Amino acid sequence: MIAPLAFGVAGVAILICLGVWQLHRLEWKRAILSGMEARMSAPASDVPASPAEAEHEYLHVAVAGTLEPGEVHVYTSAPPRGVGYRIIAPLRLGDGRRVLLDRGFVPIADKEAPRPPERIRVEGALLWPDETDGWTSPPDLEKNIWLARDVPAMAAALGTEPLMIVASATDDPAGPEPLPVGVNIANNHLEYAITWFSLAAVWAVMTGYLLWRIKRRTV
Repeated sequence: MIAPLAFGVAGVAILICLGVWQLHRLEWKRAILSGMEARMSAPASDVPASPAEAEHEYLHVAVAGTLEPGEVHVYTSAPPRGVGYRIIAPLRLGDGRRVLLDRGFVPIADKEAPRPPERIRVEGALLWPDETDGWTSPPDLEKNIWLARDVPAMAAALGTEPLMIVASATDDPAGPEPLPVGVNIANNHLEYAITWFSLAAVWAVMTGYLLWRIKRRTV
């Protein structure tokens, strides 16, 4: 009985450790989400001089600047509005910096509508969207259709810093419709922890059953 008992205890210990690790991950993720929500709900501030994703993502900002020529059109769906495009444009701030501005949504029919340069005031959030992976198709540059908000690539295309403000409100009533900005990060670590602890319980029961059968000489 020594070998199955040792195997059973080791299995239960490993599964419990995995469950505890997921609980630590749960607290870590909650802290990150709480920080993001706090930055979103705080009074609007200026764009930081040296923005960092870990520190400033979802930071609530208010800026004034000039929309400059050039746009990137990101194909998207915005229920209940239907499908259309996010309009990403270069924005020159008062200090001369050029950043990306996600102005919001336009329907497909308005993709090529004229949107001339203008002075604009914007309130929104800094965002580094995680929308690309190895399966993301490259943009169709000839038709100016992008399938994801790839900040470094868009910044290179428009000649800006790799920094994006997602507008939640502007003083341009004729511009694209700003889309809601919210923290949309999955936090499934509690479910993972429950799964590991459940497996540990099943492993312990099955080990006990095996030892019972060995004791009764039925194995």
